[in-house]
Amino acid sequence: MPELPDITIYVEALGERIVGQPLERLRIFSPSLLKTVSPSSKDLEGQWVTGVERLGKKIVVSFHSGSLLVLHLMISGRLLWFDTPPKSFRPGGKSTLAVVEFPSSHLLLTEVSTHHRASLWILKSREELPALDPGGIEPLECSLDEFRHALTRENRTLKRALTNPKAFSGIGNAYSDEILHAARLSPVRLTHALKDPEIETLYKATQETLVHWTDVLRRQFKGKFPGKGKITAFRPDFAAHGKYGKPCPVCGKPIQRIRYAENETNYCAVCQNEGRLLADRSLSRLLKDDWPKTVEGLVGEG
Repeated sequence: MPELPDITIYVEALGERIVGQPLERLRIFSPSLLKTVSPSSKDLEGQWVTGVERLGKKIVVSFHSGSLLVLHLMISGRLLWFDTPPKSFRPGGKSTLAVVEFPSSHLLLTEVSTHHRASLWILKSREELPALDPGGIEPLECSLDEFRHALTRENRTLKRALTNPKAFSGIGNAYSDEILHAARLSPVRLTHALKDPEIETLYKATQETLVHWTDVLRRQFKGKFPGKGKITAFRPDFAAHGKYGKPCPVCGKPIQRIRYAENETNYCAVCQNEGRLLADRSLSRLLKDDWPKTVEGLVGEG
């Protein structure tokens, strides 16, 4: 799922291209995409775009009438930009959920998953926008005290706390792994067990990680709109996320994982958990007493 750095890049790329442009037509191909009834997509035709902004993991496009177009890409939704109209209004077949037409260019909303989860809202005014805001604080704008309050409001694991949109805006599975690796903290540490220096370390790691990756993406896409497959949760330079079995860039030991549902948490047992392995639900159930407790036990035999 695109997170704060990725959404920021989309917002900036869109702002450069569509602010000051009239929306000529919005074609929606997936019946499950649009979550509102009124205003309709027809009501946006001819309206001039006045701004593009981020709301958590959502993209908000504002128009001169006060109307708003709000898009949540969810896990596999992506945007594609065409400087000239594509030959087909639905290139890629079922993967294209909608096409936004401007005078000489087209914006496509695609989703590779067969389970279409992306969502689109058309709002009459900004007064309706708070209903779509989970309420999390902006991690790059908050003070240390605000960060501490949001983090410890509930006693959750650090992984769940960082990815809770009611606590923090725009942080998901990928960047939470990177943040926790940078902070050298276990993803299953409970927030109420953290000491003040650890909270300060996490605060700095959160801001530094998000700023770093936003800057990396800005340099990568300078003057370009992100192409197909370029906005991804799996980047070669990540330290932990998506790196299961690969060497930790700090200590060289293999990155570990905890798998649950469709997600997994990646971490370094040495750097983040004093060398102890966290139980992977599927493997630990299978191996039972043979499940190793430390990295040495995992790699030391055979």
